[in-house]
Amino acid sequence: MARAQEVIMFSRADCHFCELAAQMLEECDVPWYEVDIEPDLELIRKHGARVPVLYRADIDRELVWPFNSSTVDSFIELEI
Repeated sequence: MARAQEVIMFSRADCHFCELAAQMLEECDVPWYEVDIEPDLELIRKHGARVPVLYRADIDRELVWPFNSSTVDSFIELEI
């Protein structure tokens, strides 16, 4: 399987679910970074009600909340 090289987490400020998702990513030992959707109208339109959203550019796939540690692990190991 191809492990994720990097994960992007689309989030909002003061989002409890985003904090939980960040903890899950920390436990997975994969490089990731957070993108706040608030300053970008297009990102708000795309992800507004769905944050947190995890995104893997290498396979062009998203994982939308709700998810758990097991689902995140599977997403990180996902191969197309």
